[in-house]
Amino acid sequence: MKQQPTGIQQALFTLQDKTYQAFQSKLIPTLSPEFIIGVRMPALRKLAKRWNGTEAASQFMQQLPHTYLEENNLHGLLLCGIADYPQTILALDAFLPYVDNWATCDLLNPKIFQMHPFQLPTQIQQWLHSEHTYTIRFALGVLLRHYLEDTFSPDYLEWAACVEHSDYYVHMMVAWYFAEALVKQPEHTLPYFTQHRLSPQIERMGIQKAVDSHRISQEQKHFLRSLSKK
Repeated sequence: MKQQPTGIQQALFTLQDKTYQAFQSKLIPTLSPEFIIGVRMPALRKLAKRWNGTEAASQFMQQLPHTYLEENNLHGLLLCGIADYPQTILALDAFLPYVDNWATCDLLNPKIFQMHPFQLPTQIQQWLHSEHTYTIRFALGVLLRHYLEDTFSPDYLEWAACVEHSDYYVHMMVAWYFAEALVKQPEHTLPYFTQHRLSPQIERMGIQKAVDSHRISQEQKHFLRSLSKK
């Protein structure tokens, strides 16, 4: 017997855009189209802003797993609005095992992280040692967003290089991280390419992302291309 939609599901279906649903289904091939409603992000963000901090939102975030992509995205947006660091970590540890696609994973960027640059690396290490694809991808994304500038340490490059996982979406995030690191920390990052310290696949993907960047000079791009041919 088919379950009746929840109140939140009903609210999401009122925002459905079927053209966008078809578009999203192509972008997220790991999800069956039947689990994608087709709600544009501005509408989801508006909904999250309205519900943030309410009892309804709290109850919704405890009702895991969700059914639809948009429920997971809404959950992620609500989580990003939590104003307490320990509560944010607890909420992430509860939610991350249920994240099942790159889009939900990559929207997770809690605001409170900016205020705890010295505490967060301990959590990142724990997430990197997970066996779950999107928990690892999330951890790499945190390193990329928050630890390539003033709070950078060469150790973080090694953390990313040592990630062992067979999933494409992990490999792509490692490559993206190293491509960004080439832009922001070239002195420390370049040896990972010149000494071939990354897997051939990740090295190739990282070079491709780097040469696609407008922030790397043509001379640097030529050098990186020469490395990929060796």
